[in-house]
Amino acid sequence: MKQVTALELARQKRAKKEASMYAIIGATGHIGSRVADILLSKGAKVRVIGRDSAKLQQYVNRGAEAAVGDLHDTAFLTGAFKGAEAVFTMIPPHYTAPNFRAYQEVVGNSIAMAVNNAGVSHVVNLSSQGADLPRGTGPILGLHDQEIRLNALHGVHVLHLRPTYFMENLLANVPLIHGQGFAGSAVRGDLKFAMIATADIAERVAGHLLARDFTGTSTEDLLGQRDLSMKEAFTIIGRRIGILDLAYRQFTSDEFSQELLGMGMSRDVSRLFVEMSDALNRGLFAVNRPRNADTTTPTTIETFAGWFAEVYRGAALRRAA
Repeated sequence: MKQVTALELARQKRAKKEASMYAIIGATGHIGSRVADILLSKGAKVRVIGRDSAKLQQYVNRGAEAAVGDLHDTAFLTGAFKGAEAVFTMIPPHYTAPNFRAYQEVVGNSIAMAVNNAGVSHVVNLSSQGADLPRGTGPILGLHDQEIRLNALHGVHVLHLRPTYFMENLLANVPLIHGQGFAGSAVRGDLKFAMIATADIAERVAGHLLARDFTGTSTEDLLGQRDLSMKEAFTIIGRRIGILDLAYRQFTSDEFSQELLGMGMSRDVSRLFVEMSDALNRGLFAVNRPRNADTTTPTTIETFAGWFAEVYRGAALRRAA
């Protein structure tokens, strides 16, 4: 019998992974788009899922398959998952939903049923810090429920990634800084908590999809590079955008709600975000989380400040035009 070398085994394993199909929900969002990009760059077969074929075309041009449809449609989603060895699932944001929790329930059920119907073996699911809590966390509660749904599937290996507060959330302050000269939200300015760049989440998602290195049901915390407060974050961002004395102001719940409504969010979504901010202020999630090499990711707030500055300058140019 011919002896198979370690090098040959590695080649065979790599070839098997490259032949596998990976389906990506939210392929036009911050995380899903980066996941698709990483997988395609490694020669993997990718099926990108979304509602807008035009936005998916850039991936089709690179060899991906496009599945265009609505996540509410379980039959569509089952077809989109069919033949995939592993899928990346998430409940995309719907900021104008009149009843956001009802939207999360419908889409969450559709995803879980499609995973089951399509015979998917591995799922990397985007959850959140705070998803272990059964109440009082605003929109995160829907992710708590989704973890339970996916965990109930028979014979499916599910990894729930629980990233912390996205650094990209800070970009919502760009119009406020341009218009009022300060940053603000309902989160306490002096509260240190974990923040993460979505690029780091995508790297972890792609790595787990390719390796399929998880069994049963499990969770993984992602806590960013270090803990910092809103005041610290915007001091660093302020230096990068040329406002050395950029102030951060904590809004009252009513003020924050009005800000969110002014951004086009529904009243229900606004209410849930106020509740989530209150939970963060009380330290219910993302605060004083145990940190180690596995939960720590590389992108610093200093690096993100450079990305923030690009968006800030772009907004300034649009205002001047």
